[in-house]
Amino acid sequence: MSFVAGATSDALICEQDGPVGIILFNRPEAMNTLSRDLEAELHAALDRAERDDSVRAIVLAGAGDRAFSAGYDLGRQHGLSGRAEVLRYWWTNDQATPDKHWHLLRLEKPVIAAVDGWCLAGGFWYALAADITLASERAVFGQPEVREVQNSTVMLAWLAGWKNAARYALTGDHFDAQEAYRMGIVNEVVPHQELRQRAVALGKRIALVPADSVRINKRINTFAMEAMGLRTAMSGGSFLSTIVHASNDSPELAELNEVRRSQGLAASLKVRDDKFRPEPGGPRSKPR
Repeated sequence: MSFVAGATSDALICEQDGPVGIILFNRPEAMNTLSRDLEAELHAALDRAERDDSVRAIVLAGAGDRAFSAGYDLGRQHGLSGRAEVLRYWWTNDQATPDKHWHLLRLEKPVIAAVDGWCLAGGFWYALAADITLASERAVFGQPEVREVQNSTVMLAWLAGWKNAARYALTGDHFDAQEAYRMGIVNEVVPHQELRQRAVALGKRIALVPADSVRINKRINTFAMEAMGLRTAMSGGSFLSTIVHASNDSPELAELNEVRRSQGLAASLKVRDDKFRPEPGGPRSKPR
């Protein structure tokens, strides 16, 4: 089955421009937030692109102009009660997380993330896992979930370095595209109206190189990171993630959960984030 013909979900759009497969998170009304079903569709699409000889590179982006992805859909997360249920759920979820991100790295075909607007939490992690990341000048990155007893990812320290990772993993602060470029998280910052075109053009440029050469050189890059311990660190991070998620009785989280139950998700995020405003990301990190 071809890359495009195999698409089955309205929440994920698959297109093709010459040798470039394009995958779009298609929930613009919800900031392209992720769910288990959407992630399953994403990884199925990546596998189809891998098997389709007409696809030589993959662009991953978000539909609309507000977000690449704002992370996991908190409004859809399961209501969990009791420590045992929490541990079972998060153990299963967290142990699968490294495999999801490593999937992008072990593909033979390069993945180019094209980031416009918000790129937060779980969405940010997918941008980190891409081989190449282009960002528009209005992109905003961050892991605000750490403000409610959640964890960062070892991929941030791996790419940005210890000091930079500490600055943002310990505060949950947003940062803009130029800061992401400074830290080595993105390869290039481009005007937002040119982002998709530039990403596809880069994919087409890669396609000019013989497929066997692209395949082996991507594998060399991945092998280098694996040899230096990235895959092992990601697995270790998943255990720490379960420990963090099991800390569901902290007073801070209890307060946010109560606001979420009584007033809704938006109210709980306001309680969580208002004390941190203004964000270092500047005007672009304000709600819009």
